[in-house]
Amino acid sequence: MQRIVAAPARVAVVGCGYWGANLVRNFAGLEALVAVVDSRAEVASGFASQYSVPARTWSEALADPEVNALAVAAPAEQHARMVEEALSAGKHVFIEKPLALKHSDGARLVADAEKRGLVLMVGHLLQYHAAFIKLRALVREGALGRLRYIYSNRLNFGKVRREENILWSFAPHDISMILALAGELPESVHTEGSFHLHPSVADTTVMHLRFAGGVNAHIYVSWLHPFKEQKLVVIGDKAMAVFDDGLPWSEKLTLYPHSIDWIDGQPEPRKASGQRVELTEAEPLRDECQHFLDAVQKSVKARTDGREGLAVLAVLDAGQRSLESRGTIRLSDVVTKGTVEKGAAFVHSLAAVDDGVSIGKGTKIWHFSHVLKNSRIGEDCVIGQNVSIGPDVTVGDRCKLQNNVSIYPGVTLEDGVFCGPSCVFTNVMTPRAEIERKNEFLPTLVKRGATIGANATIVCGSTLGEYCFIAAGAVVTKDVPPFAMMAGVPARRIGWVGHAGERLGKDLICPREGRRYRLVDADRLEEVLK
Repeated sequence: MQRIVAAPARVAVVGCGYWGANLVRNFAGLEALVAVVDSRAEVASGFASQYSVPARTWSEALADPEVNALAVAAPAEQHARMVEEALSAGKHVFIEKPLALKHSDGARLVADAEKRGLVLMVGHLLQYHAAFIKLRALVREGALGRLRYIYSNRLNFGKVRREENILWSFAPHDISMILALAGELPESVHTEGSFHLHPSVADTTVMHLRFAGGVNAHIYVSWLHPFKEQKLVVIGDKAMAVFDDGLPWSEKLTLYPHSIDWIDGQPEPRKASGQRVELTEAEPLRDECQHFLDAVQKSVKARTDGREGLAVLAVLDAGQRSLESRGTIRLSDVVTKGTVEKGAAFVHSLAAVDDGVSIGKGTKIWHFSHVLKNSRIGEDCVIGQNVSIGPDVTVGDRCKLQNNVSIYPGVTLEDGVFCGPSCVFTNVMTPRAEIERKNEFLPTLVKRGATIGANATIVCGSTLGEYCFIAAGAVVTKDVPPFAMMAGVPARRIGWVGHAGERLGKDLICPREGRRYRLVDADRLEEVLK
């Protein structure tokens, strides 16, 4: 990945139509607007005069060194081409939804942005709405309990389009919110629609989403509806919530702590009064624009970055296929279509692999993971979701890295290592955000067959011996002997384990395999070979 020096965003807004005019207003208000672009010269000139910035053509904006970011509000069929050209010109990109009209195009754009170290952000506006931000926090805090189902209505009379149907025009916002609440992609999508004004452009659609975690969701969108409605309803087993964007700010988000009691084997609903959730009023678009500026200046991932946009695009793609085939589409049929084959390895299309990476046969790399340059992953490994590896990291054969694990430079995993969800490796002893300490990285070696439990922390400079077992939540601050079972903060040895991971009793015989072990000294165990 190329290193991009962080600098304040200098934005050219491309497309000054109905929605682009709002982008111009907000980026100007945030003092980041440096140019406007529109195919209609008189429109561009009018906005240029109003906001005291130059009017540029698309080619001029791409070539202008004073413009380092582009905010694009163009017809959806132009998105893929314009994003590709902008990234090639070294510009950060804010693109209105959807990211593209084909999942394969979106996957290519995301990989290109990550390779170049550029911010690619998709305009899923409601992710920046104060009511949704609070609703998402309530879900994460468990205020609604376990989610049961979600439904969303986005209805209005017009604006009718011909370049995209109602699914692609209205539903991206709702899909984005539902994926954020569910925390995963759905397993399957089924869409039905009606074609009233044009035989090939759906005016109304109903989309059904089924998630592996048990959540179901449906989205009803229409531009042939007598009144405007924008409502998201979230049902949990402890409470229910309604986000109604058509109401005043004081009423936009309401929590209903309804409950179900079981009496004599029968469910009895217990209604409770709705509780309005206090919000701070803010313009979502201004907050979205500020978020993009922050992402560019701080060189950080945006909330609705390219990968989030690609996940939404996968659901849209599946929904369109379902609409056309009148059948149910599994997401795996969509997202695996654009996968990258590395020999006999499998790299999910929602993962990113940099140049110079070596991946052994039989290895699988799943959603949202990123393998950085010059890293080596062995054969038959399983890399879960949202894993980051590298750069310049070696992972041995038959390793399993579960979700949300980062393997930083200096960490080496030998064969057969298991890393539980969200376990943490450090690489410096005294990190500071404002002090560069890459020359102080300390090596960490995890030897063959070791197991690291969920949320454990491995402090850099340590060696974890063969087949050791680090308990969930432990903090390892020093070398670990082979076969040692470690737990606590800081971690200390609480016993011994065998090759199969089973805890050994006083006889030091593995209860699973029957292997025998002996103590060589107080902190050293070895197998008794026949």
